[in-house]
Amino acid sequence: MGPVENRPIPTHTAPLAVRMRPTSLDEVVGQQHLLRPGSPLRTLAADADGRGGAVSVILWGPPGTGKTTIAQAIAHSSGRRFVELSAITAGIKDVRTVMERALNDRDLFDTSTVLFLDEIHRFTKAQQDALLPGVENGWVTLVAATTENPSFSVISPLLSRSLLLTLEPLDDADLRGLLERAVADPRGLNGSVVLSEEALDALVQLASGDARRALTGLEAAAASALAGNQEEGDAAAEGDAEKDGGSEPDAAAAPDPAAPPEVTADIVATAVNRALLRYDRNGDQHYDVTSAFIKSLRGSDPDAAVHYLARMIEAGEDPRFIARRLMVHAAEDVGMADPQALSVAVAAAQATQLIGLPEARIPLAEATIYIATAPKSNAVITAIDSAIADVKAGRFGLVPNHLRDAHYPGAKRLGHGKGYRYPHSDPRGVLEQQYLPDELVDRVYYSPTTHGAERDVSERLEKIRRISRGNA
Repeated sequence: MGPVENRPIPTHTAPLAVRMRPTSLDEVVGQQHLLRPGSPLRTLAADADGRGGAVSVILWGPPGTGKTTIAQAIAHSSGRRFVELSAITAGIKDVRTVMERALNDRDLFDTSTVLFLDEIHRFTKAQQDALLPGVENGWVTLVAATTENPSFSVISPLLSRSLLLTLEPLDDADLRGLLERAVADPRGLNGSVVLSEEALDALVQLASGDARRALTGLEAAAASALAGNQEEGDAAAEGDAEKDGGSEPDAAAAPDPAAPPEVTADIVATAVNRALLRYDRNGDQHYDVTSAFIKSLRGSDPDAAVHYLARMIEAGEDPRFIARRLMVHAAEDVGMADPQALSVAVAAAQATQLIGLPEARIPLAEATIYIATAPKSNAVITAIDSAIADVKAGRFGLVPNHLRDAHYPGAKRLGHGKGYRYPHSDPRGVLEQQYLPDELVDRVYYSPTTHGAERDVSERLEKIRRISRGNA
């Protein structure tokens, strides 16, 4: 698929999220930290002739935060030639075609070009290399969008020639304003429905900071409300026609055709096919459900843990937040009783990052069940917290001379490394030697339990300490 030139605002046949895309930066919802007067994006939009020295930018943020919207708003505002490429379908040939035309337009017609490249992280290194001449020589001003960290997905030469701007998920106030505008705007629903406060709250909750998801949910709910209103009107008309004696229709039985139908929370729930959980991600419910999830893991109840996992997922909780909690509690509550638990949690977090929802629910559930059913030990967190407490209290002392680094010039003259005994020289792999500072010579931080794999660790560690501390 080749480059796409400027297009008119979509007709009513386009999805609501497309119809409501702003035509200027002033209409963009959220991201105000990037849209202040004098910001690079404002400069880029105002630089109609391309002579203002606007730099190329990379927009990094989660889905639905306005990357494509901002790029197209810049195109409408700047008046420059705007070309759009998708990294999913474009190849090196498409990139070179854009660059050649941009160079010709600049030299022959004094026209500058803005190239919007969506999902740049999907471009290979060779494809990204093809962008460099045009960006470096100013043939195009690049506006690239990505949902992945550009430090890992964009080549360094391109990063160094572009300004990295980070977009944030939309907050609830931004989403409410966007939905209310979509209901009233002629480009949107044009007042064809009324949105109840409960429905508005539900759509904001389900959107989870994603504008596209919010508008898609609104469109589905509005269609359902309009269809239901039509069915009620038809049913009332049929009932009137069947009345005996040709009496006048019962006006109260039929909906007012002039009144737009109301979108309720129940309609939203039905339309988007998911339960509406009363779950404020910034309020008590967030903390209560998260706390119950953690305590169910710690209490070895996989059924309860999976239940609270489902509530978090359905409430729109960021799956990366859930994955982080799993990693923490694999180390904190399972620890050395089953060291594999942390590996499972990390793998679930990586899978979540790579595949996203809804599929990510599966590795998240697997890790949840594994951690809940694993033997438990808090000996690891107890050990590190005790050691940190000693350090904070000033109980740390000097590193024993025989453990100090002896590789730099003059170290041996200071006695560093003198008397160090190499454990592998002993057939047991362990020998008597002091490792803690003198002030803490008999201190014990790690006390393994007898749960799971830590039972074997406990027996082995007891033998090791007897040898290394001279109690054998």
